[in-house]
Amino acid sequence: MLFNQTGAQGGATQGATQTGAAGAEAVTDTTTQTFMVDVMEESKRRPVLVDFWAPWCGPCKTLGPIIEKAVRATKGKVKLVKMNIDEHPAIPGKLGIQSIPTVYAFVNGQPVDGFMGALPEGQVNAFIERLMGGPADAGLDEVLASGEAALAEGDVTAAAEIFAAVLGEEPDNLKALTGLVRAQVQAGALEQAKATLALAPADKQNDPLVAAARAALELAEQAQSLGDLASLAAKVDLDPADHAARFDLALALNAKGRREEALVHLLDIVKRDRSWNEDAARKQIVQLFEAWGPTDPLTVSGRKKLSAILFA
Repeated sequence: MLFNQTGAQGGATQGATQTGAAGAEAVTDTTTQTFMVDVMEESKRRPVLVDFWAPWCGPCKTLGPIIEKAVRATKGKVKLVKMNIDEHPAIPGKLGIQSIPTVYAFVNGQPVDGFMGALPEGQVNAFIERLMGGPADAGLDEVLASGEAALAEGDVTAAAEIFAAVLGEEPDNLKALTGLVRAQVQAGALEQAKATLALAPADKQNDPLVAAARAALELAEQAQSLGDLASLAAKVDLDPADHAARFDLALALNAKGRREEALVHLLDIVKRDRSWNEDAARKQIVQLFEAWGPTDPLTVSGRKKLSAILFA
């Protein structure tokens, strides 16, 4: 598994963990061998954040002290576990980690949320507060939530209008901009979506919201070259082991908004042959999760199903 180098090489390892009994319990390192105990089992008692990092990653060094401080502030309610991907590549490889820093939140043995990049302290605190069931911000967030709800219901016109209205008031609002991109993608206006996505600031290109919008656009572009659903379904019915046809069918289904069916077909490929086409099915599932967002219910349930297959 290759990882994107989001920071310059060199330098010491990420910030050292807190010494002493209390700190050692709040922030620890893990390995491939101890991951099940440190993360999966521990997350049945309290939320566990897993920080995937590497010594050469500059943003990892930035995020490290911020997330450690935020976790310690919970006074034991949340645990932070760090995994060096250079020394232990197997777990991040299975989870589809392709850039760092990446943080996953585990609850009851399952990944439930996450983010990529060195988020500022306020966003890290908000992430942990949300993980512990803290209150959401009101006001503008409620407007944006109504746009997301419209998009989820397939009312792309209403969603686009809401997101555009927010952008009219706050041109730098990344949630509104990426929401508009996804609405345009869902409406089939891919050129408009490209133009809107291009408005994202250069320093926000690795933001999870931008990454999700970009992934949704890429998936829609992939689906343009596929055959019709009936023909693809017929191929799969004729030969269930035709992974290429099943793969194309999954992409076509996702493009039509039939996301759960798309996920089922891709998971079926992973079950039948994990290594098919250089792990293409698992990689495609990871891209779907990225496009849907880490908190989308189907992403959450899908990660559980994928984890069950990979860690079986």
